Amino acid sequence: MAEANWYVVHTYSGYENKVKANIEKAIENRHLEEQILEVRVPMQDVVELKDGASRQVSKKMFPGYVLINMVMNDDTWYVVRNIRGVTGFVGPGSKPVPLSDEEMRPLGVHSDAIKFDFAEGDTVVVIAGVWKDTIGKIRAINENKQSVTINVELFGRETPVEISFMEIRKMQ
Repeated sequence: MAEANWYVVHTYSGYENKVKANIEKAIENRHLEEQILEVRVPMQDVVELKDGASRQVSKKMFPGYVLINMVMNDDTWYVVRNIRGVTGFVGPGSKPVPLSDEEMRPLGVHSDAIKFDFAEGDTVVVIAGVWKDTIGKIRAINENKQSVTINVELFGRETPVEISFMEIRKMQ
């Protein structure tokens, strides 16, 4: 399988979140989870002074742009390009150009692979996030997303939950 890279998609201004939601829906509908890994609208926290009061708000870092981590091929290009609100990929002509690691680092996205010693069937404890202190068994490992799917008990039923590698620890 080809390697996934980060690409920049140009959108109508103000449509970034809608485009993100539509791409995620298309990924789910067309079962492209292994080819389009992540869609992001980069945000930054800024302090806004209004009527003498300061407050912290999240603003889009790049209005009119969405970042996509994907394997570029004809299918994925077609799906993303034909989402309502997308005007095209950033690059010369119709050829999308992937972002380098140096360009992605300031955005808080690191491509460094995390070393892990988990296997399907291992019992782990969640050490951070919403599911903190929850114990579950690993059902699936997704190295591209750096996450595992574990079963947790919710309302008396086994429910699959996706958790980042950084939020779990293997039980002895």
